[in-house]
Amino acid sequence: MHIEFAPFVPDREVDLLVDFLTGDEWLYHAGVQEPDAIRRNAADGHYDDEENRTFWVLADGERAGLIRLQDLADDTPMFDLRIRSASRGKGLGTAALTWLTDHLFTEFKEVQRIEGTTRQDNRGMRTVFRKAGYVKEAHYRESWPDRDGVLHDTVGYAVLRRDWETGTVTLPDWDDEAR
Repeated sequence: MHIEFAPFVPDREVDLLVDFLTGDEWLYHAGVQEPDAIRRNAADGHYDDEENRTFWVLADGERAGLIRLQDLADDTPMFDLRIRSASRGKGLGTAALTWLTDHLFTEFKEVQRIEGTTRQDNRGMRTVFRKAGYVKEAHYRESWPDRDGVLHDTVGYAVLRRDWETGTVTLPDWDDEAR
């Protein structure tokens, strides 16, 4: 499978974005994807401005995923990564996270770390984080509501620039509390 990453072009691709976001189930993503809201957000720069950039994940030329880089004016950006259900389990998530990590550290010299969160029960994304060199740094209990209002734990992962540069993984000191 040939994987590429192409910038989202707001002037020409809003309908493609609407189709992508409304055409699949995003079990682990908060909020309902309403076409009018997506169009408003696109018009307001939510997908492409000084703090946000969006890229398509193309697998053999097909739009199989979407990456939205967020908080680009900060030294710790975050991201939203979505892979279509028909394309999951094929390595696209790991390829996309690896690409966005390389992109952020290469293009934004002030970035020292990249953060991402997911629900605790999203085993696929948690595996992707680990494969891409991210480390679990946080666990927030009962903090992520699903569509039915049930609260799930949230887990936070990050990668440090120094670990990315050296190919190492620095673990947090989990036993630092006074006893």
